[in-house]
Amino acid sequence: MDAMTLYSIGELARRTGLSVRTIRFYSDSGVVAPTTRSPAGYRLYDLDALRRLELLRTLRELGIDLATIQRVMDRELSVAEVAAAHADAIDVQIRALQLRRSVLRVVAGRGSDPEETTLMHRLTQLSVEERRRLIDDFVEGTFGTVDADPAGVAMVRAATPDLPDDASSEQVAAWVEIAELVSDDEFRTRMRRTTLYQVAGHTPAIETEAGEELMTFTRQQVTEAMECGIDPLTDRAAPVVDDLVERFSEVFAHAPDKEFRYWMAQRFEEAHDPKVDRYWRLVWIVNGWQVVPNLIPVYSWLIQALRIDRDV
Repeated sequence: MDAMTLYSIGELARRTGLSVRTIRFYSDSGVVAPTTRSPAGYRLYDLDALRRLELLRTLRELGIDLATIQRVMDRELSVAEVAAAHADAIDVQIRALQLRRSVLRVVAGRGSDPEETTLMHRLTQLSVEERRRLIDDFVEGTFGTVDADPAGVAMVRAATPDLPDDASSEQVAAWVEIAELVSDDEFRTRMRRTTLYQVAGHTPAIETEAGEELMTFTRQQVTEAMECGIDPLTDRAAPVVDDLVERFSEVFAHAPDKEFRYWMAQRFEEAHDPKVDRYWRLVWIVNGWQVVPNLIPVYSWLIQALRIDRDV
């Protein structure tokens, strides 16, 4: 067939896979106008119209709206320009769907109630700028005083949690927990105290007085317990903690009773606040950073285990 071949709507429908009704709609809309009409008044279309319909169908299947297609047909936009813009839009949709999927997996895994589900959704829907502002407000509220140590502020800012567009369910859960922590005034106080203590290079007195040998042993024992997945709040932690309490009590000449356990917990908390250590762990997760073994917050585990009431 040459370029002068004319097609009826029925023939176009057969060749393009579009319905007669759809082709008539496009024709009435002016997107693909008929080339001429038959003596009986029926619409006839040439080869160019057939190609325009095929392109139109392709673009519609790719999700491009009719108004944009009209501009392509009128040569106001190129197919390449439309494809690029539409691909960008789809990228945004994909990221939104991935984030939504991660939130749903967290909700399903936690068995979240309606309130927590709503909160989680709201927090993850914040824009990148809004999430950064949330952390900026936290830093300013925590360290924005005349006596704030610049090194402490710099340390926290350098590790700003940044939720990726393709966040996993673990990263979403971590981000939500961070958002809850930084909004808590008590946590801000603990963060300021602990961070300034660490930046100043202080070593808790209990570590100095216990001696390097006992502290090295303590870190090894707690690290092994953590690697074995032992929860500090369960009875499985008791043998590890009981042994450590016994060793510390000998050094400090004190009975290994509840009072001594609480005293140990308080001394370790001077620079190793469990909530602050938890914050840093969450930051690692959100940012997708590799966990450095020697930075694992072993004292958080020990402090929690020491504070559990057990028969001693």
